Amino acid sequence: MVSLLSLWPPILLSAVIVFVVSSIIHMLLPYHRSDWKGLAKQDEVQEALRPFEIPPGDYFLPHCADFKDRDSPEFKEKWEKGPVMLLTVMANGMPKMAGSLVLWFLYSILVSFCSAYIASRALGEGAHQYLSVFRFVGASAFMGYSLALLQGSIWYKRSWSATLKSMVDGLVYAALTAGTFGWLWPA
Repeated sequence: MVSLLSLWPPILLSAVIVFVVSSIIHMLLPYHRSDWKGLAKQDEVQEALRPFEIPPGDYFLPHCADFKDRDSPEFKEKWEKGPVMLLTVMANGMPKMAGSLVLWFLYSILVSFCSAYIASRALGEGAHQYLSVFRFVGASAFMGYSLALLQGSIWYKRSWSATLKSMVDGLVYAALTAGTFGWLWPA
């Protein structure tokens, strides 16, 4: 069994590498630009919603507070007439990226830490085990970066293409994490 303390160098370095590569993917490569669509009458929709002063949060439309009301004819009519939507409202103003970037980096550390834990319990110190380390860390990092994304498409109807593109990103992050651990695994 390998001490988690001895794995902090690959934990931190892999998080830095994932952070840099994810920045390159999202800023320079064009394939995520089609993940979100704009509304045809965006200005009119914003103007129509503005008077409601909707606070930041997640909303479902149509919504019923009591599950038993879902079977009422009135509620079913709301579903049929539409629009049916999931809506995330953010605070007004340009998004502040610093907080999100810090949280993304901390998340990358968490994924690397969990991957390190799994590999440290499965593998021992000593013999150079690059491929074994790569397999354990890569599989667990892929789970951390990618598998939960499927729920968004399954339950919340997020675009499958956007989900699959993000899962490919997760596969890249997992491979980079696994390679870092394979390289820096204690001898």
